[in-house]
Amino acid sequence: MFTQLADLLENIRVALDGLLSNKLRSALTMLGVIIGVGAVIALMSVGEGAQMQITDQISSAGTNLLVVMPMNIGRVGNGGSSSGGLTMDDVKALVAPSGVPDAALIVPQYNVNGQIIYGGNNFSVSSVGTTPDYLALNSLALAEGDFISARDIDRRATVVVLGAQVAQELFGDFNPVGQKIRIAVAAGTQKTSFTVIGVLEEQGGSMLADADNSVFVPISTAQTKLANARNALGKLTVSRIDVMAASQSQVDAAYNQIQAVLNEQHGIGPLDDADFSIINQASMLEMATSITGTLTVFLGAVAGISLLVGGIGIMNIMLVSVTERTREIGLRKAVGARKGDVLFQFLMEAVILSLIGGSIGILVGIGIGQLVNLTGLLTSVVTVESVALAVGFSFVIGLFFGIYPANQAAGLNPIEALRYE
Repeated sequence: MFTQLADLLENIRVALDGLLSNKLRSALTMLGVIIGVGAVIALMSVGEGAQMQITDQISSAGTNLLVVMPMNIGRVGNGGSSSGGLTMDDVKALVAPSGVPDAALIVPQYNVNGQIIYGGNNFSVSSVGTTPDYLALNSLALAEGDFISARDIDRRATVVVLGAQVAQELFGDFNPVGQKIRIAVAAGTQKTSFTVIGVLEEQGGSMLADADNSVFVPISTAQTKLANARNALGKLTVSRIDVMAASQSQVDAAYNQIQAVLNEQHGIGPLDDADFSIINQASMLEMATSITGTLTVFLGAVAGISLLVGGIGIMNIMLVSVTERTREIGLRKAVGARKGDVLFQFLMEAVILSLIGGSIGILVGIGIGQLVNLTGLLTSVVTVESVALAVGFSFVIGLFFGIYPANQAAGLNPIEALRYE
């Protein structure tokens, strides 16, 4: 065993001596592997970061959330329709004790895009008409003041709660509670004055909502004072209905109950197309994870092409090395070196070239990932798996592309090799 270890260490020493005798050529040969490994780690880390961001955003809303959206398919049902969309009657039917017993919260929304005005500040904002349960459903917290109350909805009060970013843009560090702002939903329309009653804490955006850049008003106010939300049947419509199941295990039951209630409300029979859709957050999370996982693998495969190019570079340089050291090979074989000894020596050189390049490439890839994080535009997450994959691939590349030149060297006839000029 000790003899074998000594032989291995001697082969490594000889291989390093051979590489160090041509430092520039060795460095240029490793460059392809360095770039390849660095690219694999950097791109896979960006893919992992994107996957983490997307799954965190979906999960932040809760995997037991169901979102009901209207679909315009050109049909009219009994209690609403594609022309009528989702209505407050639908909300009442869902909230009723017999509606969705497996739901913990049912929150309708009516969303309006418009201009928010305070003093000389004027910019676009999303106005969300909603109910008091919006806070609990979206796990939001107040930094100042109060949120919308049931009394505000009953009175169609012109009160507003500001998202953190909106408050900062309009008022800076000044507490805006009690101040008056104006909201106009279209150019040239009358501007409605609202009293600020609260400010949300900063939350960060998600795939389905961005509370920081929104303002919140009573849903009845949004439907009647910011817009005319009545459909062709004279019923008040909503943009969406969020339903939080009581637990993850009750999501499927809640889904079926929502579907049954709305089918009855809209007069949808077994053979009819529904004029609404129900989005399951858990299904969205599973689909997003699958897509981003595939994207990460694809990015890694694209970067792996540069590793193949680096491997071809190793093979070319090793073939040149065999030609240059033909007399050395002949001499070694003449004094008793076996074919396997020569094969192992040249193979060791190729593998060491690849592994040194791979080690430097790891540092390059991690460095690129950190630079990406510093930009704030994307997040990169370097995983042990991506590092192991890149290093393992670089080892296999060195082994694979080193076999041919090593075999060429080992197969030389010692007499002809000694005669080589």
